[in-house]
Amino acid sequence: MESSADLSAGATGDAPEARQPDWWHRDHPTFTPLAGFFSGLAYLVLVPGLFAAVLEAFFDQDTVRQLFPLVLVTLVVPIVLVARRHSRRYGLYFLLGMAATAIVVLGVGALVLWALMSGDG
Repeated sequence: MESSADLSAGATGDAPEARQPDWWHRDHPTFTPLAGFFSGLAYLVLVPGLFAAVLEAFFDQDTVRQLFPLVLVTLVVPIVLVARRHSRRYGLYFLLGMAATAIVVLGVGALVLWALMSGDG
């Protein structure tokens, strides 16, 4: 529904302002949880992999093995998101996405290891 300001602007011949999607800019209830969850999922999968790839491009294997634990410093990002009041909801879903991804990856890895070890050979 158009506001009275939009109607008066159209009546006077002035070009009305470009309208932006209402649901996007009013924080649709499912946008923040979905964006946070999938950002956490992608963050947990991509950041360690890219970190290792960049290290491997510049250093030898022993140095990469020693420097890889520094990827844990990137855990500061979700902590900062949760600490700030403005991004707390997004940060909580970000952490949920990271936790769910870790549980699935570890669970599937354990199941595959168990299946390989319990087989006859």
